[in-house]
Amino acid sequence: MSEKTEGFDTIADVMKKQYPDQNGLYYGTLLPYRLGGNDPLDGVEIWKSEKGMPHWHYVTYGFTELYDKESDDPQVSGYGFELTFRLKRGNEEEPPVWPVNLLQNLARYVFSSGNVFGSGHHLDCNGPVALEEDTLLTALAFRVDPELGEMDTPNGHMVFLQAAAITRDELDAMVCWNVDKALKEMEKYIPLCITVLDRPSLMENPAFHKAWETGVEADGSSTGFLYVEKGEVRLEDGRGTLTLGAICTKNLPLMLRARIGKGRELFIQSRDAAFSFRPGSQSGIEKDGELYQFTLTEQALSELCALLQPHAGSWQLTSMPLTLRLEPTEILDSEGKVTEVLY
Repeated sequence: MSEKTEGFDTIADVMKKQYPDQNGLYYGTLLPYRLGGNDPLDGVEIWKSEKGMPHWHYVTYGFTELYDKESDDPQVSGYGFELTFRLKRGNEEEPPVWPVNLLQNLARYVFSSGNVFGSGHHLDCNGPVALEEDTLLTALAFRVDPELGEMDTPNGHMVFLQAAAITRDELDAMVCWNVDKALKEMEKYIPLCITVLDRPSLMENPAFHKAWETGVEADGSSTGFLYVEKGEVRLEDGRGTLTLGAICTKNLPLMLRARIGKGRELFIQSRDAAFSFRPGSQSGIEKDGELYQFTLTEQALSELCALLQPHAGSWQLTSMPLTLRLEPTEILDSEGKVTEVLY
């Protein structure tokens, strides 16, 4: 019996309707995961788009069930999404291949971990999205592709998720606000959030920066979880010691104000501990299983944020039984070289 291709064909039909006057360039995988190969995706199709600005439009095939229905959930096809990527087009006749490799690497992460992407998610790439290019874009933010949207297939529902490349400070800003709203604001300056490798950070744009500040003030942060490399908690006789790497001071004060200041809890995970901050009428520290919980009054929140400055040292808070310790942190570039040390 021949294998069904209804899932594959449904995506191909959508793309052909989007670009009726051209044939997409399909980079197929010789031996995909399902047949024992190293590449999770069956392929990536690339189209020329003139919308917003001339750009290449990359679309994956393989996160959803392209052939026979195999998962137990009849409502969702595979992981429930396919990724898209939009790259500004220059004078080149053929599309760059590096986005294909980027999308395959994202697929390796999903297939190996089981963690899926969704609208409003973000990912720090820990280096340039294009390794051979001189670019400030080192992270990705995800949203529903504004032209392709979502649809039902014979194997279940799916969403086209656009991976938009952003800078490190744009990522920090989005985490402190709302990824979807920040990307919508970004579209005012970069149509369709197309990846433009040589662009500066939008945080240097006064209008965008002001919109971000206004959004954080009005909405707070929609991100309730933060990972930090260095974070330890010690609790003795009701008094706690919180040890953090000084690099945390770059965005933790903003996150605390945007979460605790809006009546929401913030969970933090490090290599060594799990702890949370929550608002309350009386400050204190307690341990619930393996989770340390810090309750902050408005006064304690203000004092803690004021101490979270980029310098190492040790301070006792007056508003709660807590000692804050900040340790020096080395900041590395993509090649592992130290570029900055926060003391």
